[in-house]
Amino acid sequence: MRAQSGARPDVVVLDFDDNHLLGALAGVADCNLARVEQLTGVTLTPRGNRVAIRGSQEARDQAARALSDLYAKLKRGQDVAMADVDGAVRMTASTVPAARRGSGSVQLVTKRRIIEPRSENQALYMQALQSSELVFGLGPAGTGKTYLAVAAGVSLFIQGQVDRIILSRPAVEAGERLGFLPGDLREKIDPYLRPLYDALYDTLPAEQVARSLESGEIEVAPLAFMRGRTLSNAYIILDEAQNCTSVQMKMFLTRLGENSRMAITGDPTQVDLPLGAKSGLREARDVLDGVPGVAVTEFANVDVVRHPLVTRIVEAYSRSERSLLETKTTPRTAPTAPRATPESDADNADD
Repeated sequence: MRAQSGARPDVVVLDFDDNHLLGALAGVADCNLARVEQLTGVTLTPRGNRVAIRGSQEARDQAARALSDLYAKLKRGQDVAMADVDGAVRMTASTVPAARRGSGSVQLVTKRRIIEPRSENQALYMQALQSSELVFGLGPAGTGKTYLAVAAGVSLFIQGQVDRIILSRPAVEAGERLGFLPGDLREKIDPYLRPLYDALYDTLPAEQVARSLESGEIEVAPLAFMRGRTLSNAYIILDEAQNCTSVQMKMFLTRLGENSRMAITGDPTQVDLPLGAKSGLREARDVLDGVPGVAVTEFANVDVVRHPLVTRIVEAYSRSERSLLETKTTPRTAPTAPRATPESDADNADD
């Protein structure tokens, strides 16, 4: 693929060397091209093995980079979906070097798919998951922090770098309520762990997930049952960690054994602990700041990679919360007593 200037100064033309891949890049009824137009503000005109890009120079450059990255993804044998288009456009606006963006150098390889970042923070997070022993992924829903943590664990597992994957979540308080739910231990807490299971089934064949759960290679461990254990040769994930107390978080962190890695995910703004209880996730984030081997990735609303409406919903709630906070922190002026008029003063004197 190569780019060349169009007949007009506001046009650049991309030449693609494979018409079949170009059809996959365009999508059904050119839906992918339409999405690039919507996100960048350019006009795309496909003709033969070429795509003409019209618009401002900045918009043309962004669209050309996104299309080039998506085409490179197709040439590596990967599929391109609408979410990949959104991610490619988002990544072109990031500070990730062009030599690495779309090159496949930042990716997680699993048995069912190859996962690449769809935002700059996702790229940083994936790098941390591959290189650090303890990684915190903090931010709003839809940023991929749990999914990518599971994918990183699966990648290490199928490479033989860890012997097992351990999934945990503070589903209930201290474990007491588990007894009121039907089934064995795994069945009791399965409803709380569906996001983790969804990521597992998206990265591993269903039959392998079932076998690994049966053999213990993939283990579901309630947070309350982790005390006293030393977890060696394992990849350990604690999800919804904002609902851990300080005592629970310290207990969990000290379970880390030899040749193990740990990923802790949560949204510090969505704490469901009883009023007055301190979130262990927030405390751990501050206490472990700067400790060697610990990496922290903080996601923002712009990193939401679900349906575009989810991004707008998260932003709307953030604006509402900021407005409410500003209202609460604005000092109120004490009401001033009304000044007495001469008539009222005279009346009072007569009384």
